[in-house]
Amino acid sequence: MSAEKTKLKRLRRLERLRSIARQRALAEAARAEQSLAQVANLQARTSALIDAYRLRRDATSGADLRQSKQFVAGLARIADGAAADLVRARAAADARAAEAAEAERRRAAVDDRIEAARQRIARKAAENAHPAKPAGQVGTALE
Repeated sequence: MSAEKTKLKRLRRLERLRSIARQRALAEAARAEQSLAQVANLQARTSALIDAYRLRRDATSGADLRQSKQFVAGLARIADGAAADLVRARAAADARAAEAAEAERRRAAVDDRIEAARQRIARKAAENAHPAKPAGQVGTALE
């Protein structure tokens, strides 16, 4: 087996490894996006609850009003935590997307190298099958 064919086999194995790494990176990116969506949903629902409880006017006593305000303050703390979680989840999702893009670039680079190796092998095979014609005249004028 020629050195070019050995190199081509190694490149194909490397491509399979890079393809697996790409799939893993895409799966991680999908999980990060799913987490981001869940945190965003939680943050939106918490904000809606805060708005709904702030608009309530059914307190019959000062104790009811104080309890309602404390509840809204607790929801606001939860909303602040959810907002911070949203920022972290967005950063994680962006990082995972960048990793997936990098994995795809690496796989594509190996794919390009494989194609170049195939072309070199085909070119060498064509040269060996059809040797170049000599530049000068072959034989003598008497032939």
